[in-house]
Amino acid sequence: MARIAFILLCHKDPDAIIEQAQRLTAVGDYIAIHFDARAPKAAYSRMTKALDDNPNVTFAKKRIKCGWGAWSLVQATLYAVEAAEAAFPRATHFYMLSGDCMSIKSAKYMHDFLDETDIDYVESFDFFESDWIKTGIKEDRLIYRHFFNERTQKWLFYASLNLQRRFGLTRAIPADLQIQIGSQWWCLRRRTIEAILEFCRTRRDVMKFFATTWIPDETFFQTLVRHLIPEKEIQTRTLTFLMFSDYGMPVSFYNDSYDLLLSQDFLFARKISPEAKALKSRLGELYADDAAQFSISGEGASLFKFITNRGRVGRRFAPRFWETESSLGRERELLIVVCKKWHVAKRLLAQIKHHTDIPCVEYLFDEESTPLPPLGGIEKGLGKRTRHRRALVRMLFDYNNTDRMLICLDSANIDLVRDFHSDRSRTQILEIECDFTDEYLIGHAKRVGLAGDHTTPDTMARLLPTIRGDVTFESDRLRDEGLENLHRIRQSASVDENTGPLARFLDIDDDTARRIAQTDYLFSD
Repeated sequence: MARIAFILLCHKDPDAIIEQAQRLTAVGDYIAIHFDARAPKAAYSRMTKALDDNPNVTFAKKRIKCGWGAWSLVQATLYAVEAAEAAFPRATHFYMLSGDCMSIKSAKYMHDFLDETDIDYVESFDFFESDWIKTGIKEDRLIYRHFFNERTQKWLFYASLNLQRRFGLTRAIPADLQIQIGSQWWCLRRRTIEAILEFCRTRRDVMKFFATTWIPDETFFQTLVRHLIPEKEIQTRTLTFLMFSDYGMPVSFYNDSYDLLLSQDFLFARKISPEAKALKSRLGELYADDAAQFSISGEGASLFKFITNRGRVGRRFAPRFWETESSLGRERELLIVVCKKWHVAKRLLAQIKHHTDIPCVEYLFDEESTPLPPLGGIEKGLGKRTRHRRALVRMLFDYNNTDRMLICLDSANIDLVRDFHSDRSRTQILEIECDFTDEYLIGHAKRVGLAGDHTTPDTMARLLPTIRGDVTFESDRLRDEGLENLHRIRQSASVDENTGPLARFLDIDDDTARRIAQTDYLFSD
């Protein structure tokens, strides 16, 4: 039966590493740990002390400081592999992990899976022919020597690279190697690991070459496995499920990802968010469940593309922490002031805040500088606010500890009005109908870049009817929506005529509504 020696590289959170080691070894498997030398000594001591009496745990004999993209990651892996190979003679497979990986199958399922076929699992694509590298340098990773880290020593990294380019200081790739590239998360058989360690002891030229290669953890093991093992004994895939965003960043999995992860044709998943405590707990229990059954559908990548393209609506898998519900809440009431003249709406909000206790937020979907509390990053940028519109407003309800809140929207945002109106919450809408003089529309055209100080009078005369038509069209669209609870106050109306709509919109008495409506500078430009 397969016995797995897990190779774990980590640099933080010793308590989580202790828990992970105890869980993985409880069923008879092994683990070898390299804990980054940059980490505090106290953290390393706490970890070694907690695992000292576990015979299925060993530590790399030497610890080094690791840097992203540097040879140190490969060297740390080799130290852990050497420790595992010596300490666990019964280990049949060696599985590369990181501290934020977790099993998504039971131990029994894993062992049965590995017993089925006598092969190595490693992504290994031709370095030059494949399109595995999406951005950044490619051939330059190999033919030039890299002594500095691009992340921490950017100037030195590119200065050294450009100097070598200028003087043609290229180097030859070892003649007998066909360089491969792929994910660093592999699972290799014992005889493959033994062959690699022997190769490392005898081929110092290859070790020297990779020691100054950029991002060698994506090429070293991938190349050596192909060089040492027959192709028929290699499956070009990783057994660790991971996805990358359009920006090339690893996708993190949260508490809502449990069912998604179990249905993938993989044994582990990366990266599990540190905040996903419920997910970690469930996956930990699953690992020891010999009776667990798995239905593999493998739709992870396509589903991720779907939900990122369309936004998470919470219908198949639960949304992220800020999207626990797709609704603002049935018990809540959202008041929306719609007005093209922002300064008019802001004056009205100031009066509402003065005369009532209703929390008010200005043009949060139109004006980046609108004051908002810290909400975990969702409040940053108009694009993010708009994409997560309901989530943002729901969090503002929670932040203000209220079930009634008022926001402002530009009359051009009919889609936002429509979306909020369709929510399960109660929605009240107040349109402020303003008069638009030619002077105001000219100023508006200049503010939005439709005209400048040197625009000719003839051009402006042709432009004004179009701008006025757009303003009228936006107001007509709002009326054509047939929205319930749509109220309207007008600049041309009297205080008494505006008092009633204000009172109904805010659900306040007529006297308070009248005091708000009679603000003498409300509609001033």
